[in-house]
Amino acid sequence: MSGTWPVAEPGGVEVVAGAARLAVDLRGGGVRALTVGGREVLDGYPAGTIPSGRRGGVLLPWPNRLRGGRWSWAGRDLQLDVASPDTPNAAHGLLSWQPWTVLDRSDDAVTVGTVVEPRPGYPFRLLVAIDHALAPTGLRVTVRVRNAGAEPAPFGAGMHPYLAVGARDDGGVGDAELHLPARTELVVDDGGLPTGERRPFDGAVGRIGDRALDTPLTDLDRDADGWARVRLTGPAGALELAVDRSWPWLQVFTGDTLPAGQRRRSVAVEPMTCPPNALADGVDLVVLAPGAEWAGTWTLSWEA
Repeated sequence: MSGTWPVAEPGGVEVVAGAARLAVDLRGGGVRALTVGGREVLDGYPAGTIPSGRRGGVLLPWPNRLRGGRWSWAGRDLQLDVASPDTPNAAHGLLSWQPWTVLDRSDDAVTVGTVVEPRPGYPFRLLVAIDHALAPTGLRVTVRVRNAGAEPAPFGAGMHPYLAVGARDDGGVGDAELHLPARTELVVDDGGLPTGERRPFDGAVGRIGDRALDTPLTDLDRDADGWARVRLTGPAGALELAVDRSWPWLQVFTGDTLPAGQRRRSVAVEPMTCPPNALADGVDLVVLAPGAEWAGTWTLSWEA
């Protein structure tokens, strides 16, 4: 017996570009913090703590919720673990607490990666890498997935950044102005699962006020370059989150159910490849042949 132990540090990695500083959590692989000077651009969390609301999370191999954790594929009925008896759904994938490793790093860029191993409820093997490129005025994030198994693998992907524009107190984000490039809302029930209805959505939200959003959106309005752009403006300035065509969905969440001290102080804008319950419903799933790859990019830029 050697008496050795697994390596527990480092728990994260940081890169810098000018006044911008990015921290990526190697537990879960998500963005833990993004600051520019003394300004928080993302509503993050301290190192070593457990974030509420999947703050900064990587949502793979499905984003959002799956009803009862049940789905079928290629003639097999599959069952994923559910959150609890009170919330009997599978939520936000399998990577939230999984260790990631640094694959490549420079002063202003870092790539982290992990493996989705086959398990009951998801019998597929995926390699996942996320490239982060930081600049003084923006962040570029590319999610890459490769099927490392021997059969076609279905999946969905999402990320969970909370955009911060200067609100400090609960409810403070109500004073922010929001524009969403979406024309259609997927109607969901109280558990966040699809009812089967879609309805028109006006993305010119304007001042958020008391409006509560926890809403899947699609039919994104795209500029000539193919990107769809969200804009949020508050006391600290403006943020623009843009998604390429690999992300046909956005989930927008105003944080109404978060714990006191974190409630409605930022807006989660989540790029997604598919809507809630997609593994079961088959809507906009990505299916990779063995050895095939997928990639999707989103960016975040800021103005004072």
